[in-house]
Amino acid sequence: MTATGQVAAFTGVRKPFALREFPVPAPAAGAVLVKVRMANVCGSDLHIWRGEYDVSRGHTEPFCLSIGHEMAGEVAELGEGVTHDSAGQPLAVGDRIVYQYFCPCGRCRSCLRRSTPRCSEALRNRYPPDEYPHFNAAYGQYYYLNPGQAVFKVPANVSDDLAGPANCALAQVIEAFRRGHVGLGDHVVIQGAGGLGINAVAVAREMGVAQILIIDGIESRLELAHAFGADETMLLADYPHPDDRVRRVRELTDGWGADAVLEVSGLPAVVPEGLDMLAQGGTYLEVGNINQGKRVEIDPSVLVHGGKSLLGIMWYDPDCLKAALDLLSTKADVYPFEQILSHHYPLKDIDQAFADQDSGNVQRAALLPWAD
Repeated sequence: MTATGQVAAFTGVRKPFALREFPVPAPAAGAVLVKVRMANVCGSDLHIWRGEYDVSRGHTEPFCLSIGHEMAGEVAELGEGVTHDSAGQPLAVGDRIVYQYFCPCGRCRSCLRRSTPRCSEALRNRYPPDEYPHFNAAYGQYYYLNPGQAVFKVPANVSDDLAGPANCALAQVIEAFRRGHVGLGDHVVIQGAGGLGINAVAVAREMGVAQILIIDGIESRLELAHAFGADETMLLADYPHPDDRVRRVRELTDGWGADAVLEVSGLPAVVPEGLDMLAQGGTYLEVGNINQGKRVEIDPSVLVHGGKSLLGIMWYDPDCLKAALDLLSTKADVYPFEQILSHHYPLKDIDQAFADQDSGNVQRAALLPWAD
């Protein structure tokens, strides 16, 4: 076992990451030491880097904080008692795995009701890297998987590029559509064609959705959405005003509106128009707006008179991660999942990866912690 491993520590808003070396911990009973094979730049990580999402927890710049969560790895060492993954498959050193990046506490009211995505303590293990066990986020060579975090073996026919987004983007939109009861014959609007939005197109199609419309400001993203099976795309430059976009949704649904609208753009301003896009009895699935302290004005009567629902969705049930792997394994020849991760960088080039994705020129950046 390597004596030390690297972590790319977040030091401050739009500041360079710091590559730090820390001792590699031995896993305790029930834990797993993971060798990270790939870690991606999720939109929420960009929010942190831009200063839009505060994870400082009272620390002041320069920080030494762990961020990053969308990743895939392999078993480096198994703690005592760990012999199988969460689906009952045998686990051994070297097996490729994906896993929840959050750790349900198992004790709170939500966990005791078997509703782990609603656990209020699920990120309690997110410590600064200079605190043991050092490797508790994606941007490092190792990750310490705590007892209670779901873990699944990656099917042999699923590459790292496909497995990498499974534990965040893909599993998260599966959870969202399940909670929104999206299904056969529905009309769905997706606000945002980043990693979550593109994955959502495939998930919606597999759920039997009749019509998928996706909205974004970057044409190349919408082209990829078409390749995934979106029926209609809406470029913001062509529909610059919210009323234009709402009107277009009505036109495409015979005046009825969408049965579900999924927000994965992270922009508070799109919420009112998303509610207006809904049909009577429709559901607004709010996933992307994680930044605290933002305000947007809505008319509550839109919900009341329209019988509409607004659901906030954070994290997912373990079964959603297993479903994500099953989808990747059985449908990789149907959807171009390999195109979601458009650029790869060694960990030492993490600053460039963030800058490139921030520019909008990169669909999703992947970091390779062991590459030169």
